[in-house]
Amino acid sequence: MTPQRPFPDVRWGSEASFLRTPLVKFAATAPGSAAIRALAPADRWLLNKSRGRMTVLGPIGAPTLLLATTGAKSGARRVQPLLYYREDPDIFVIGSNFGGDHHPAWTHNLLAGGAASVIIGDEIPVTATLLDDSERERILGEFVKMIDVYQTYLGRTDRKLRIFRLSAQ
Repeated sequence: MTPQRPFPDVRWGSEASFLRTPLVKFAATAPGSAAIRALAPADRWLLNKSRGRMTVLGPIGAPTLLLATTGAKSGARRVQPLLYYREDPDIFVIGSNFGGDHHPAWTHNLLAGGAASVIIGDEIPVTATLLDDSERERILGEFVKMIDVYQTYLGRTDRKLRIFRLSAQ
């Protein structure tokens, strides 16, 4: 008997989609990053309404989740759509911020140790662990293999992108 995955795979698109290659190439451009940022509110709305089951990135089979964190300063619940990489039983998220010069706020929230959960169909409480250098490099390579736009993001900033392992509690 195969153990049940703590995080379901609910992607509705396909990595084999004919749209994947041109859309990923577009996402690696400055206008592409701007378009994705502009679509973020609609994506957040769609992900919230579908409980993490549908995303505007669905047609390219991008594994997407909602990460809920507790604001380090405000204590307020914050929800962010993110791409993720899976190595059962855990998933990984990367604070790329489109290659911007600042770490995204959700990474500060995870570092502060507040409550966090992943919403993929169900809401699953998680423990977040910042990766050390050797594991970080390996998982970063997996993100680049999954969607090579991350290589472009690395070229846009000098900061060390934070990568977290999310483990179901």
